Amino acid sequence: MIVERLAVPDVLLLTPQRFADPRGFFSETWVQTRFAEAGIPGPFVQDNHAKSTDRGVVRGLHLQIGPNAQGKLVRVVQGAVWDVAVDVRRGSPTYGQHAAAVLSAENWQQLWVPVGFLHGYCTLEPDTEVIYKVTAPYDRPAERGVIWNDPALALPWPVSPDEALLSDKDLKLPTLAACESWFTY
Repeated sequence: MIVERLAVPDVLLLTPQRFADPRGFFSETWVQTRFAEAGIPGPFVQDNHAKSTDRGVVRGLHLQIGPNAQGKLVRVVQGAVWDVAVDVRRGSPTYGQHAAAVLSAENWQQLWVPVGFLHGYCTLEPDTEVIYKVTAPYDRPAERGVIWNDPALALPWPVSPDEALLSDKDLKLPTLAACESWFTY
């Protein structure tokens, strides 16, 4: 497995090995000991699978707080996304900064998004499927978020505001400056 630290060093880009032959391929996408050695603590308690039918679907920016704050290990099994993590740990030297990567079924890369980071993605192809493991269960009262196009974050989304397809909930999220401090570094 190849492990790369991104612009925000706590966010990791991982490329598991694929063993191909004429029948297809085999890959170990999660091995507890190897991922722990890479700095991904686990344990994972839930797997999520999302399908977006259109290009330009934006999901995010989301996180959970409190005892159910989640770390996420994200991968794409069909299509492609531009995936982003934003550091919102007050006192962090990278507070408000982001790390991003294109994840696709073709490049087989995964993104580790630690606790204390907003997470979001934009589909680059229609019929994209994203699978992600989380370190805590879904907890609706612990959900928090920031508007995807917060000018202070200046995220380089691969779609314009006119092209972006968002849920009603995500369209109503506040800016980061309007939010309380959720995490401390």
